[in-house]
Amino acid sequence: MDPEGLMGLTIYLLSQTARLGKRTLDDRLAEQGLRLRHMAVLAALADGGPVAQQELSQRLRIDPGDLTGVVDVLEAQHLVTRTVDPGDRRRRVVRPTDAGTRRLAELEALAEAVADELLAPLTPERRRRLHEDLDVVLRAARARPS
Repeated sequence: MDPEGLMGLTIYLLSQTARLGKRTLDDRLAEQGLRLRHMAVLAALADGGPVAQQELSQRLRIDPGDLTGVVDVLEAQHLVTRTVDPGDRRRRVVRPTDAGTRRLAELEALAEAVADELLAPLTPERRRRLHEDLDVVLRAARARPS
């Protein structure tokens, strides 16, 4: 049971809701041998196309060593390929495969189903507003100097 004093803090509610949503999504993704990080890589590749692994690490804020393991899993499932950049043999370029593009669509549908379950108490209008408000907050927080 949550301490009553914390239930009055928006940041506490936000963190607990996010943790519950992530755990639920990770559990569903685990059934397919994946985690949210794997989905994030596929989504970043869908947005920006092939990219150097180091740039992908920076874009997703994932430690380069951790990203190597994430890409290893995706490569083993034939969802991405990783090749040496002919212009700079030190760089590895990650590309989505057709199977990776299809799997991302499935994973996005799975994420929407998890969101539907978690946000079921809200009307569609309140869900839309919540999404917009969280987007504003996240963008502003990331724009602040660290």
